[in-house]
Amino acid sequence: MKIFNSQEIQQIDNATCEAQQISSIDLMERAASMVSCEIISRFLPSQRIVVIAGPGNNGGDALAVSRMLIEQGYRRVEIFLFNVTGKLSHDCDEECKRLMAMDGVDFTEITHAFNPPYLGKNDVVIDGLFGSGLKQPMQGGFVSVARYINESGAFVISIDVPSGLYGDTTLLGNWETPVNINTRDVVHANLTLAFQLPRLAFFFPENYPVLGEWKLLDIDLDEDKIRNTSTNFLVIDAKNIAPLLHKRLPFTGKRDYGSALLFAGSTGMMGAAVMAARATLKSGAGLVTVHGARGGLRILQTAVPEAMFEPDRNEHFITDMKIHHNHQAVAVGPGIGTQEQTANALQALLQNCPAPLLLDADALNCISQRPAMLSLLPPKTIITPHIGEFDRLFGEQKSSEERLRTAIEMSRQYNIIIVLKGHYTAIVRPTGRVYFNTTGNPGMATAGAGDVLTGIITAFLAQGYNPEYAALIGVYIHGLAGDMAAEELGEFGLTASDIAAYAGRAIRQTIKN
Repeated sequence: MKIFNSQEIQQIDNATCEAQQISSIDLMERAASMVSCEIISRFLPSQRIVVIAGPGNNGGDALAVSRMLIEQGYRRVEIFLFNVTGKLSHDCDEECKRLMAMDGVDFTEITHAFNPPYLGKNDVVIDGLFGSGLKQPMQGGFVSVARYINESGAFVISIDVPSGLYGDTTLLGNWETPVNINTRDVVHANLTLAFQLPRLAFFFPENYPVLGEWKLLDIDLDEDKIRNTSTNFLVIDAKNIAPLLHKRLPFTGKRDYGSALLFAGSTGMMGAAVMAARATLKSGAGLVTVHGARGGLRILQTAVPEAMFEPDRNEHFITDMKIHHNHQAVAVGPGIGTQEQTANALQALLQNCPAPLLLDADALNCISQRPAMLSLLPPKTIITPHIGEFDRLFGEQKSSEERLRTAIEMSRQYNIIIVLKGHYTAIVRPTGRVYFNTTGNPGMATAGAGDVLTGIITAFLAQGYNPEYAALIGVYIHGLAGDMAAEELGEFGLTASDIAAYAGRAIRQTIKN
């Protein structure tokens, strides 16, 4: 699924009207019908609904929804149209005329002062003030309206985006510098209903408090235009991942599915090695070898007997990362610590690693202490930082948008793949293309989940998938395994080992799709 800016979506809307031989107001009616159906599915006709409409097409959507709800027997719909400039968009004006042609409509047009209606926690507000085409922060009376809605405790449904929130960002090229928004001045939605395609703003954690739940409504936009419009921002789902996965064939052996080498584990941190090794095996690697601190031998061989163990000469931490056998993938980081000798070993590995490489956790912390090591990363190395690790590597970032922009720049500069972990993990390629993952749940915010992700991605590298695909598949499967585990065990009871245990089932389900 692609993510477009407002201008591109307008072009898609226009192409839809042309291809389907309909007018823009016909498309507005279609969108409003989908919004109305969603509201009807959630609220009874006795529900009091207050509609706040603006002068543009977002307001037109809200007016059309109002009319449709009244037609369906909702008698407690109160509509407020803000027309302080005296100029409505063409479609908003047409929707206003259609609404006013009905009998008994509770309608107020605001041209000067606004006497707000009472709003309480039992009411529903439909927010249609401003859509995603907004180019500057709301000001004056509109800010007061937003704050009044927010303080009311009412259930708020925003059409397209919450009023005051930019659907586009500087990453989509609309502004040379970021525009800061005070979230107090943005309508806080409980539910955001967007049309068919998500907005980039939906994927930044700072926006979650104003977006609430967001849902895409299919309004049959022109698929040819969507397919032929390019973008660097995409959302991955099962339809994208299933074609990338290879089914296992008869007459194959373990070496057909690759050998993975994990540099993982030190005294007190062998659990990280265990989880990474287990996840690598559960995700299909034929052979797994763990090189860890000598003292971890018994722990690893007992916890993951299917994995081989290669002891370091040091009892407590890794001092040697020489590769002694032929491996199809190498991963470094889970639980290795940041001892100077470990960092020295990592630096030597980076200068001569013959296999696809993944770096996570303490490997990234070692590099952050020696930034010059970034220039040693082999092409298409995968790094999997969480926010803290990313900022230690590349400097403190002021916002998620700035962090993602930096990730795009660093991926291109060092020719690496960055898996920026979060609720919507972003996979950033050197080409500038960014994929957002939507599998996963809050139960996965647990110790060791990152080690499991390392193992899953490494397994796909070992099986011969190129690094770009291995990162996409691994992140998606990791999140889906977490979803399947949470469905069975609950989010509060979820552990990293549970995620690893469900990896095979997640792969099977994805292939079936």
